[in-house]
Amino acid sequence: MQHQNPENLNCNNDNKDNNLMYQEIPPVVRKLAASCNERGCFDHLGSIPIPTYEKIIEIINQARRILFPGYYSATAITPANLEYCLGQETTELFEKLTSQISRAIQHECFKSRDSCRKCTDNGQEKALKFLQTLPTISDMLLKDIQAALVGDPAAKGPDEVIFSYPGLKALSIFRMAHELYKLDVPVLPRIMTEYAHSFTGIDIHPGAKIGESFFIDHGTGVVIGETTVIGKGVRIYQGVTLGALSLPPDAGIKLRDQKRHPTIEDDVIIYANTTILGGETVIGARSVIGGNIWITESVPQDTKVLLEKPVLIYSGNGKKKTIK
Repeated sequence: MQHQNPENLNCNNDNKDNNLMYQEIPPVVRKLAASCNERGCFDHLGSIPIPTYEKIIEIINQARRILFPGYYSATAITPANLEYCLGQETTELFEKLTSQISRAIQHECFKSRDSCRKCTDNGQEKALKFLQTLPTISDMLLKDIQAALVGDPAAKGPDEVIFSYPGLKALSIFRMAHELYKLDVPVLPRIMTEYAHSFTGIDIHPGAKIGESFFIDHGTGVVIGETTVIGKGVRIYQGVTLGALSLPPDAGIKLRDQKRHPTIEDDVIIYANTTILGGETVIGARSVIGGNIWITESVPQDTKVLLEKPVLIYSGNGKKKTIK
């Protein structure tokens, strides 16, 4: 005769208790649904579509396959099939982008209670205009790659920069997002740059204006605000913030569309962990700004801004030494 293990009896009781627990879930769901309806902030609940985050990531990846032929493609690309592959990728990109831009415009119309009924036409038009900027974006990225090769002795070649450098990854996505931003496409540009931010640590608002031959070395912690203007040949390092001065509580309304972030002129170098703030702050051309500096006033052209050498204290083994 087999004896039942007392532990098995306990397991059966546990299963009954678990079933009772599941009965507590529907009341939670009802409260969540009621909260959504009461707040009125979930305007996407209904028949009006909104952009799909996953589709926007697909658009980014497809655009990068077009801008860097052969680097991110699953199939080998040769001079013989280059035009065919680019044609196929660009056509697919147009269709995906049209869909997501149309959704974004349609959602904006829905929120403003506007019934333009031309969302799809507008989406198609803006998608085509974006595609027409791709050759310009490609030229800009070529100069950005060259700037990385010139500015970083560790860079062994363009392949390494394209595959490995977070600065170029963030910048390539920014340059795409910036063109959509100029076309007044809702929400998509910000989703794109925040996606880049999530895996590079580099936060560039799509509204910023960044000239050619821009190089971000290392990159982690870089922040570039919406109304920042950056000239040609600028190089910045990790932890640099180009931001706004302290903002009032109602800044979102009062200061919208005003210049709040600095202007960096041509051929400026800004070293690590420096913060430059303010819409009236201008860093003059060819200036060098050292690391760990806080700037809220303009700097003339051809100027070096450096901190005084700090006092270093070495201690250990019962000894102490101060070096100035």
